[in-house]
Amino acid sequence: MIRGVITENHEGIVRLSIFGRQNQTERIEAVVDTGYDGWLSLPQSLINDLELPWLTHGRAVLADGSECVFNVHEGEVLWDRRRILIEVDASETMPLVGMQLLEGFELTMKVRQDGPVLIKRMKPPSKDPRRRR
Repeated sequence: MIRGVITENHEGIVRLSIFGRQNQTERIEAVVDTGYDGWLSLPQSLINDLELPWLTHGRAVLADGSECVFNVHEGEVLWDRRRILIEVDASETMPLVGMQLLEGFELTMKVRQDGPVLIKRMKPPSKDPRRRR
């Protein structure tokens, strides 16, 4: 389970550990953003410090309708006590946790200042042979 908190700005924040190419660890705070369909975004300066390998360019349409191009890197994050490889999008905003990273997890937030943010792994669907689709 991953725990976080709601800030006075009504943002759900979680703390994560990101691992660099030389196995260095950086602790970050990231905003849980259900409108972001990627894995994790980080500032390019932190990506450079961690020496995360470049994968490709990505494209996104912003809320104002404009399009932006950004670098996509490979990174490793500690997520629910497991080190996993993910795609990291370069962005000059605060780090964001996106829907790809939340896949297979239940997100619960009590939206008030200092309210809890809980991200819990979901159980796999039942394989009861009596259930029909």
